[in-house]
Amino acid sequence: MKAKTLKMATAVCCTMLALSCAKQTETAKSELTTVGNPYLPLWEHIPDGEPYVFDDPDNAHKQRVYIYGSHDNLKTAYCGRDQVVWSAPVEDLSQWRYDGIILMVDKNAKGEPFDSAGTADVLFAPDVTLVTDSNGKKTYYLFPNDQTGFRNGLIAKSDRPDGPFEVCNWNANDPNKVDGIYGFDPAVFVDDDGRVYGYWGFEHSYAAEIDPTTMCTVKPGTKIVDGMISGRNEAGEFRFFEASSIRKIKDKYVFIYSRWTENGEFGLPDTNYTLAYAYSDKPLGPWTYGGTIIDGRGREINEKGDTIASGVVSGNTHGSICEVNGQWYVFYHRQAGLDEYARQAMVAPIEVKVEEGEGGKVEITEGEYNSEGFALNGLNPLERHSAGIACWITGPKVAVHEWPKNVYYGSYVETSYGTETNFEAPYDLKNNTNRVVNNTDGSIVGYKYFNFTETNGKKSKLRLRLIPEGTDGTIKVMIDRPWESQGGKLLGTIELKADMPQNSKEITTALPALKDFTGKHAIYFVFVSDTKEKSLCILEDFVFSY
Repeated sequence: MKAKTLKMATAVCCTMLALSCAKQTETAKSELTTVGNPYLPLWEHIPDGEPYVFDDPDNAHKQRVYIYGSHDNLKTAYCGRDQVVWSAPVEDLSQWRYDGIILMVDKNAKGEPFDSAGTADVLFAPDVTLVTDSNGKKTYYLFPNDQTGFRNGLIAKSDRPDGPFEVCNWNANDPNKVDGIYGFDPAVFVDDDGRVYGYWGFEHSYAAEIDPTTMCTVKPGTKIVDGMISGRNEAGEFRFFEASSIRKIKDKYVFIYSRWTENGEFGLPDTNYTLAYAYSDKPLGPWTYGGTIIDGRGREINEKGDTIASGVVSGNTHGSICEVNGQWYVFYHRQAGLDEYARQAMVAPIEVKVEEGEGGKVEITEGEYNSEGFALNGLNPLERHSAGIACWITGPKVAVHEWPKNVYYGSYVETSYGTETNFEAPYDLKNNTNRVVNNTDGSIVGYKYFNFTETNGKKSKLRLRLIPEGTDGTIKVMIDRPWESQGGKLLGTIELKADMPQNSKEITTALPALKDFTGKHAIYFVFVSDTKEKSLCILEDFVFSY
C-alpha cells in the first residue's frame, strides 16, 4: 500500500511583541517531539483503537505499532463507512503515519453495489489477528464489525498489516450475505498452538473456539460459550457492556472490555466510560475480575475533597493494551464536542505483572487520564500545543450526560476537522487544534504534565493565544493544583476586558515563579469573573518561553 507520511509541523505563530520580549522562543522545529494526548492529529477521529506491534512489511527487521479503529466521520452518528489505519515506528511514537483506507464494504461478492447510490456499510469497532502458516507466510485478518444485519460477521484478509483487506467469507448462495458467527465488537485471537478463539457481545458476552480453516465459524465439535462473564444487567462484578478485546501475556489470557460501573462506584454516577480486565489460565475461562485499567472521566478530587470527573463526565470507550519496547500502554478514546460522535485516540502508560503458573494473578495498574500521551517525561513547554489537549475541563456546575450528548456549564473541548491541508500539514495548528470553549466563571482547564527542567532558573513567560468574548475577567495560571489549598501555586494572571476586540490574539504574561520549578508539573487555567454563565474567551493554543 502506498503510504502517506505525515510530517508533524508546528506552527510558529507569535506576535512581534512576544518575540521581542523572549530570549528563548518556542522550539522552531518542523516536528513536535511531544505530540500530547490525543496522540493522533486532532482533526482525526479514530476511536475503538486496537493496538498491535507487527513487522514492517517495507523495512526488514523493523516493527511498527498499528492502530485499527473505527472512523468517526459520519459526524451525526457513530463511526463511518470506511476503516483506516495509522502506524508509528516502535522506536519513535511521536511519528504517526496515515497508511490509508484499509476497507470499505460497498460491493457484494459479485462486485455489484448494494444499492443504486453505492452506499457502503457502516463499520464499527474492529479487531485484527495474524495467522502465520508453516511456510512463514503471514495473513492478517480484519474483523470490521459490519453493522448491516446479514453482514455482521464479515471478515477480510490481507498479506500486509496496512491492507488493503478483501472480504473473504461471502456466502456461497447469496452474494449479499456472509458466513460466520461474530456479533457486536468482535475480538479474535490465535493462540501459540494455532487454535483460534473469538469473543463478542453487547451487555451479554459470548465466546467460542473458531474453525481455523474459515476464521469465522465455530470449530466442529465445540459450542458457543453463552455468558462468558457476567453482563451489565446480570449478577456479578464483571458488568460487561461491550468492547471485547483479548491478549495473552506469558501463560495468562487477559480479556479487556468496557465495563458499566455501578451507581456510586468510585464516588461517581454509573458509566460505561471505563475499560476493565479479567484474566484466566484458559482462553475461554473461567475468569477472575481484575479491575479498572482506565477511566475516561479522569477521576479527581475537588477543593472540598469530593471525587469529581475532571474530564468528560460520561461517554463510551473501547481499546486494549499493548507492550511497546518494554513499556505497556492502555489505548482508549475520549469524547470531544457536545456528543459522542467525534472521539479521539488516547493512550496512557500502565504496569502489567503476571504471576505464572496455575491460578497465578494478573495485576494491571490503572492508567492516568492526562495530556502527555507517549511523552512519559512530560510535554515540552517550549513547543506550542493546542489548548485541546486539556485533560481537565470542569465548570461551575457538573456537566450533565444525556446520551448521546453532554450539557456543559463550563469549559469543554470543541470538535474540529481541520482543513483541506490535513495530510500536507497534519500538525500545523491550523489543522491540529481543538479549541477550548465556554470558559465561564468557575471553569478550570488543566494539562498534566509539562516538563519544566529547561525553564528552571530562568525568567519565563506564557504566550497564550485566545479570542476574547466581551466579558471582564481573569485567567489565573496555576501550577500543580488549581487551588492553593491543595498545594497549587499562582504563577501569574491574564486580565481580559469586555472592550477587547473579539478576534484571535496572543497575550504574553510573565511567570517569575516558574523559575523555581523543574521536572514534571501540571498547569491549570482558572477562570474568574463577576459575570456568571458567560464565556470569557476561547482558548486556542499556548507555549512557554524564556
